[in-house]
Amino acid sequence: MIELKSVDQRYGGTQILWDLNLNIKKGSRTCIMGRNGVGKTTLLKVIMGMLPISGGSLTINNKDAAKASVEARPEMGIGYVPQGRHIFPQLTVEENLKVSLNCKRQTSKTIPEHVYELFPVLKEMLHRRGGDLSGGQQQQLAIGRALVLNPEVLILDEPNEGIQPNIVQLIRDVLLKLNKEQGMTIILVEQKLPFARAIGEEFILMEKGHVMSSGPMAQLTDELVGQYLAV
Repeated sequence: MIELKSVDQRYGGTQILWDLNLNIKKGSRTCIMGRNGVGKTTLLKVIMGMLPISGGSLTINNKDAAKASVEARPEMGIGYVPQGRHIFPQLTVEENLKVSLNCKRQTSKTIPEHVYELFPVLKEMLHRRGGDLSGGQQQQLAIGRALVLNPEVLILDEPNEGIQPNIVQLIRDVLLKLNKEQGMTIILVEQKLPFARAIGEEFILMEKGHVMSSGPMAQLTDELVGQYLAV
């Protein structure tokens, strides 16, 4: 579904990704892991078209996406929840959600009811400004905004950063529900090992812009954790 072959990425004069190869299958749940600064967010931004690749190829649903714009990604069925949420603090919850209705992929001009079913707090706080919500509520809003697009793929960059445990559990349950009931592909950058194990079917370990190891989550051994995740 999403395939990167021999991808290099340079930011300014620094190369961040080196000869990177990935194949994310439709309907899978993949956790991208590694210490801070190894290129995980850069990888997501390359997939989203936010950063150009300087070598290699990127295909989405067998279509060349290397030069496609950021705006084209929703049309390709990809929803993105960035690190830090990036909601619009001065807009209401409803207005934040309606931003995604401008996407051509979204033919309906009403917010899908299933977004409120997954995150009831959004309906309760529909007219409250995004900036007045708690961190956990803002994260639910950020995920809900991506889900308004009815994406085939949901990409999340550390969705549990600074979130209270009960909301972490809610996010876990929602992601599993979306994958198992709707067949949605989940790509997740995550630092917390228990959450990654709970969500991921597949893991990808990165270091210094390289993929060092990948495979079924059951093969993420203590040795690999110690080598690439321990601080």
